[in-house]
Amino acid sequence: MTSTRERLLDAYEALIDSVGERRASLDAVARAAGTSKGGLLYHFPSKAALVTGVCDRLENLVRADIEVMRTAPEGAARYYVRTSRKAGTALDTSLLAITRLQDAGYPEAHRVARQVDEEWLDALSEQIPDPATAYVVKLIGDGAYYESLRGDSDAPPRKRPTTDDILSVVDRLTTRQ
Repeated sequence: MTSTRERLLDAYEALIDSVGERRASLDAVARAAGTSKGGLLYHFPSKAALVTGVCDRLENLVRADIEVMRTAPEGAARYYVRTSRKAGTALDTSLLAITRLQDAGYPEAHRVARQVDEEWLDALSEQIPDPATAYVVKLIGDGAYYESLRGDSDAPPRKRPTTDDILSVVDRLTTRQ
C-alpha cells in the first residue's frame, strides 16, 4: 500500500501529464489522490512543495537506476542505451513531469534535470574512459528515449535499426578505447 505522500506525488505527476502544470491545482491533486485538501496540505503546503517532492523523487529514482547501471553484467553503456525507452515506469513518469515543470519555468526542475543528466554521464564515464565516447553513448540513449516518447504509432513504417543493431554500434564505440 502506498503512502498518502506517494499517492499525492503520483496524482500530481499524472495531472501534469494529462492536463498540464497550470491546471494541476492543489484541489485537483487532492481529488485525484483521493484525499482531502487538508491531507494534501499536511504533506505539501504549497505547489512549490509538490514540485520539490517531484524533484526529490526523480533524484532518488535516478540514483537507484544508476546503482543498477553500475553493476549491470552487460556494462553501463549497454544498460543505459537498452533501457532508454519509455516503459511506463515511475522513472518515466517523473522524467516527464520534470520536463513539463522545466517548461513551466520552475528553476528547481531545471537544476534537477541538469543534475541527473550529469549523474548518468558520470556513471557512464566510470566505465568509458574517453569523455567524448561516454557523452556520445549518453546522447544515443537520450535520442532513443526521446524517439520512444513520440510514439510514432501513426507514422508510416520505416526501416529503423533494432535495439541489437544500436547496441552493436555502442559496443564498437566503447571497445575502441
